Amino acid sequence: MSATDVVHGMLTALFAAAAVYTLRRAVVTRGSGWRGLSDSLLHTVMASAMAVMPWHQIDDGPPPGRTTFFFVAAALWFPLTAVLSLRGPRLAGLVHRSPHAVGMVAMAWMPVRHGSVTDAHTGDMVTGVLTLCLLAYALRSLTRDMPRLRGAAGDVRVSIGIGGPCDRFWHGSTAMGTAIMLLMHH
Repeated sequence: MSATDVVHGMLTALFAAAAVYTLRRAVVTRGSGWRGLSDSLLHTVMASAMAVMPWHQIDDGPPPGRTTFFFVAAALWFPLTAVLSLRGPRLAGLVHRSPHAVGMVAMAWMPVRHGSVTDAHTGDMVTGVLTLCLLAYALRSLTRDMPRLRGAAGDVRVSIGIGGPCDRFWHGSTAMGTAIMLLMHH
């Protein structure tokens, strides 16, 4: 087994676990409304697609046009629902939902970058910007609660609550995995 196969296996495990987590969240979480349910289902589709992606060649799978269209629509979902939301300040909602949109844009970009749609320089720039955004979000998500976790070890609600450390762990981990997938050539 090569080092690349090991990395592919780890990414598959990460994204498969994330898909199960987000699907469970979509089913179990009550009171988050249609937007929360839709968010979780979009994340489930993304994580499921990412779980199988390391093992496919570029020409395998659905046509890039359909995949790109779906994930562009998913990317638009996050900022549009923030702007149209009646809850809370719109700008704060837009900032909060932007990393999810970037992840969906990365999913839309992956099949396109291998085609003849872009030249190499433009493709490298887009990949670099998406990767940096995802890495920044991953680091923020994965390190945000570290000091608080030491003091809240006994409080179960902190670890499983909506928007809590558990959610940030999964969002940060999938952002990190997506960044790695953007940089891998497969």
